[in-house]
Amino acid sequence: MRTFELTYPHTLSGVDMPETVSAIGFFDGIHKGHQQLIKKAVEIAKERNMESAVITFHPHPSVILKKGIEHVQYITPLREKQEILQQMNVDRLYIIKFNEELSKLSPQAFIDHFIIGLNIKHLVAGFDYSFGHKGSGNMQNIAEYSRGEFDYTVIDKVSLDDEKISSTRIRNLLNQGDVAAVNQLLGRPLKYTSTVIRGAKRGGPELGYPTANLRINEEALLPKIGIYAVKIRYKNAIYEGMASVGTNPTFKEDKGNLSVEVNIFDYNNDLYGEELQIEWHEFIRDEKKFAGKEELIAQLADDEKTIRNYFR
Repeated sequence: MRTFELTYPHTLSGVDMPETVSAIGFFDGIHKGHQQLIKKAVEIAKERNMESAVITFHPHPSVILKKGIEHVQYITPLREKQEILQQMNVDRLYIIKFNEELSKLSPQAFIDHFIIGLNIKHLVAGFDYSFGHKGSGNMQNIAEYSRGEFDYTVIDKVSLDDEKISSTRIRNLLNQGDVAAVNQLLGRPLKYTSTVIRGAKRGGPELGYPTANLRINEEALLPKIGIYAVKIRYKNAIYEGMASVGTNPTFKEDKGNLSVEVNIFDYNNDLYGEELQIEWHEFIRDEKKFAGKEELIAQLADDEKTIRNYFR
């Protein structure tokens, strides 16, 4: 998959671009609804013997359009979004920088520059997709702006349990810690990729549960504070384990600093500096403050038993 990062105005010439079928949207999470849309673009591209593409945006429009929002955390940070699209056999990825200038483009200017100008011959979008200044262009009036240069497919709402699958719904579930429900909407486990950093080194010597402390990825939306059943991908192996998202309230010196720590079952090698990918599978319990180490160790043993039984 070839990736193009574009800022308005871009310098690519439609004359030099291959005829392309593209899906368009922000696609945070690339959930089952997004997947249906992207798969449709790939399918039409194959039928027409054209290249497939995805047009997306970064950062989230709310960073530019809403006062007081400096950055947004994503269900799928950009790197993971790229990896998923690669796996979906998308040929081209266009990442358009969302800035104030882009937000003020008229619908016609947006279509001329980013659809016709990129030689897109068929556009696939959700029923609620809008474009141009204040979203005045949409999939109901897009024919007014196409200049006869492309046609389009509109994908209807995709639902689960009579409710629309959406990034907002997934965000709400993450705030509740319901990663199992999130995974249903994604059609795959929610993932978190980060590097192991130095921690307090308390888990192994003091508690008997060595943990890998993960660098907090400011771009990634984490589930709520608590203990989770997880799988850990490291190099070509997959391990089971338990992860803590929290502030370690039992130990005063750690209190207040959010951390992500993972105990990998049946593994005890030093992972400092290594990259791990965590798959969130099930919320186990809320974080607690314990009276002392013995009480914490007993709870960790109980958590391990619960999680091993869950995966069994």
